[in-house]
Amino acid sequence: MALSLTAALSACAVVTGPNTTSPDLGLTLPAGFHAAIYATGFKKPRLMALAPNGDVFVSDDSTGQVSVLLDRNHDGTLDAQQVFASGLNKPSSLVFHGGFLYVANTDAIVRFPYTPGDVQASAAPEKVVDLPGGGMHYSRTVVFGPDDRMYVAAGSTCNACEESDPKRAAVWVYDADGKNGRPFATGLRNAVGLEWYGDTLYATTNGRDFKGNDTPPESFFRLQDGQNYGWPYCYPVASNAAQQWDKDFGKKDQAYCNAAQPAFATTIAHAAPLGLAFYTGTSFPADYRNLMFVALHGSWNRLPPSGYKVITVNPQTGETRDFITGFLRGVTTSGRPVDLQVTSDGALLLSDDGNGLIYRISYAAP
Repeated sequence: MALSLTAALSACAVVTGPNTTSPDLGLTLPAGFHAAIYATGFKKPRLMALAPNGDVFVSDDSTGQVSVLLDRNHDGTLDAQQVFASGLNKPSSLVFHGGFLYVANTDAIVRFPYTPGDVQASAAPEKVVDLPGGGMHYSRTVVFGPDDRMYVAAGSTCNACEESDPKRAAVWVYDADGKNGRPFATGLRNAVGLEWYGDTLYATTNGRDFKGNDTPPESFFRLQDGQNYGWPYCYPVASNAAQQWDKDFGKKDQAYCNAAQPAFATTIAHAAPLGLAFYTGTSFPADYRNLMFVALHGSWNRLPPSGYKVITVNPQTGETRDFITGFLRGVTTSGRPVDLQVTSDGALLLSDDGNGLIYRISYAAP
């Protein structure tokens, strides 16, 4: 049974802030891993990107800013942080390509000229793609593929509905200048996490609400050109299994859902997977290399709450494991994970929009 609105709101965890007096901020990590606060002063930090010279850029959708984090001596400690650009409209995803920094605003993809080492935008943003703004899911994600084309995800306006704008609940592909756009993958309710690994585009998605505590599980997909991923007519029930027809929505049928692409991995319902990063560094133990790390932002409509942690997903087997826990204790949370970024020294940064922080995850053999 679906939660009532009152029950759902009562399930919301209260953010108390990280426990800075405890080892690793009160978080639990595998042996040898350590967590520390890396950068502060953000209002709502979201997605990050690694610049060609190793600087880290991060968006803040509440302030409309993109900031750059500098560790030019590569000692794992922040040297300085500076606002690179401001006046943006709920910026979320960032990517560097072809001498530009691309920024996904809620209503457009824009780009700034970029030379490695720049710490401040040298020109006004150039709009390259118009997007439908706002809605229930207002963040946008942009990545570039091995084909040098631009892939853009926009979430749905609603929990479950038929969208009138084909750019919604889909990933579109464009030339780098925003021309020749067309649908690439459809039926994706809210694909915030989007990343190429090899020749495959991976996506995290947020499942629909009000189907109960455990339905549907949150899902991870390998995206293919021209394929449909089910929403709003279907939802995944398990990894590599046919999707289930959503009888509550009541349109299409099970045959339609049998033809939808299955999830290659799933995790607990309502956990809200957002950003992802494949670990391609060398400072973590070999078992962690090439795994997909995913930030679970946390539930608002589940009793008990779910998410509020970082997990790993094996892209070969679909196996999921906890990596960072301790953000959630009962119904109290000390943070809301958003995105992950591998740094040039092999550490892993994690943004937290509940506290306005960036954490640094490092490894030293125990």
